[in-house]
Amino acid sequence: MTLRFDFGVEGVSEPGYTKVTAIDAYDPEKGYGFVDCSRVSSRKRNEDPLTGDFCIPFDTVFLADVVDGNYIVTLVLGDNIAPTCTTIKTNGERLALQNVRTVAGQFNHERFAVNVRGGQLKIGITGLAPRINILEITPSMEQITVFLAGDSTVTDSDEKGFPFSGWGQMLSSYFSHDVAIANHAAGGRSSKSFIAEGRLDAIINEMKEGDYLFIQFGHNDEKLDEYRHTNPSTTYPEYLRKYIDAARSKEVVPVLVTSVHRRYFEETGKLKDTHKDYLDAVRRLAEEKDVLLIDLAEKSKILFEKFGPEGTKSIFLWGAPGEWLNISKGVKDNTHFQEQGSLQIAKLIVEGIRELNLQNLVMFLR
Repeated sequence: MTLRFDFGVEGVSEPGYTKVTAIDAYDPEKGYGFVDCSRVSSRKRNEDPLTGDFCIPFDTVFLADVVDGNYIVTLVLGDNIAPTCTTIKTNGERLALQNVRTVAGQFNHERFAVNVRGGQLKIGITGLAPRINILEITPSMEQITVFLAGDSTVTDSDEKGFPFSGWGQMLSSYFSHDVAIANHAAGGRSSKSFIAEGRLDAIINEMKEGDYLFIQFGHNDEKLDEYRHTNPSTTYPEYLRKYIDAARSKEVVPVLVTSVHRRYFEETGKLKDTHKDYLDAVRRLAEEKDVLLIDLAEKSKILFEKFGPEGTKSIFLWGAPGEWLNISKGVKDNTHFQEQGSLQIAKLIVEGIRELNLQNLVMFLR
């Protein structure tokens, strides 16, 4: 059943729509509402029941309780008398729409896919002049789902993690509503510990024929603790085979992804390879098992050397004291990305999708 919400001031709405005003805080009994109403206002421009009024949410989240699964989200954004600029993020701070602009009197109908886990759809709304007129949430079994298995360089952050971001968090912004991204990647996991925690089993239970499984590990396989460590010559490819075999058992397409590089440079300006044998292990396995490969290591090497030691600080999680609210003491992180960086890494993944000619995905790229 489709949930339909009409945002604005109190009054009559179209049949089938639930009115949401600026004071509708989330209520578990209702199953919807804003997390922080102090950051929401509303306006009415005319008598049109759906687009004549709207809410203006500044950096807040609208919640809707739903059953886990894939959904098509439809939004109407606009204002009769003023230009607007709205950015939308969904569960786990995944970028869905970035800086959608309308001129006065224009109303954009935007659609995207969301994979929901945890029984709640979260619509984060921000931007220079955000507006939300209408929200529709429709369950769907028709989308292709791209599952992501990986570590913190891939994972979703939460709203408190900004500006930290994994590339999987940005991937959905490159696709139309026909492709849903199910990001199961988790920080600190290796190919071994991910399986030990039942995370691969969770993916297997959700996968269906025609879906994709993108697999990127290595950063934590290199760690020496027994729980995560794998040997690039033996146990690392052995664990990666489990992902490949699981995908193929469900008629899902596995795609191996080499580890994205860290931000370490030689004095010559060339990037240091901190992954070494782990990269070659993935490349050999892709050839051995006839698996599609996106060589993100090579792609990120080219990108990082283009930006250089200073320029790559805008990709990685670097910030001066006071620059980031959530990291007020400053940060110098050469492994993880800030949002602008993860967006560029996700673009490299999309480049790889095009190069592999994955038509079932390419045809739905924005």
